[in-house]
Amino acid sequence: MRGRWCFVFLVAVLAAGGSPALAQPVGVPSVSISVGEAGTPAQVVDSVKLLIVLTGLALVPAFLVMLTSFTRIVIVLSLLRHALGTHQTPPNQVLIGLALFLTVFVMAPVYDRINEEAIEPFLANQITQEEAQERGAKPLREFMLKQTREKDLALFIKLARMDAPHNRDDLPMRVVIPSFIVSELKTAFAMGFLLYLPFLVIDMAVASILMSMGMFMLPPVMISLPFKLLLFVLVDGWYLVVKSLVESFR
Repeated sequence: MRGRWCFVFLVAVLAAGGSPALAQPVGVPSVSISVGEAGTPAQVVDSVKLLIVLTGLALVPAFLVMLTSFTRIVIVLSLLRHALGTHQTPPNQVLIGLALFLTVFVMAPVYDRINEEAIEPFLANQITQEEAQERGAKPLREFMLKQTREKDLALFIKLARMDAPHNRDDLPMRVVIPSFIVSELKTAFAMGFLLYLPFLVIDMAVASILMSMGMFMLPPVMISLPFKLLLFVLVDGWYLVVKSLVESFR
């Protein structure tokens, strides 16, 4: 009986437009996009700008992955999982989520500069869109150049067949971005190799002991996995890995 009265009360509240204290209907703005014939050239330009914005939003995940610290972090975490030999533990959702939050933490100073120097002045109509793009790209360029090796920059300058710039600020983004990605891959694999070493020693020790005991049919991974987990827990491995990852960004 009580459940029936609760159901009736809920229906009455919804019919009234919400909770009893908010009986007035809440206005919701409507958004509509229509396709029709343009009457003036300005309407065509506005439509093209809207199309460019929508295309840019679709590419945001790629920018997040390739132009930030996400690449290095997620590769190191994946190699760590393989070194432990735990297969799908932690699952991919956990590793990607941790990589995303660490990326937000590492990139927070860069995002703050972009917001202060480009977004807020543009929204206040103090600068034009072109100036906002130039100011917004500068902090991101500085971050990427700090992580990029000179060797990788020289490679893409040579491949682009362009003259050597006077300083790093003169480098175009089409050279900075691929150089940054290659440097991040190299750094991530170097960190992953160092993570593999202690666990590799445990695997070799366990395999040697099993062979000396004549237990050829017993997989060494089954025996070494608990010892690797014990070592990782005793040294507080997640603390050390996260600390090393965050501090590796200059």
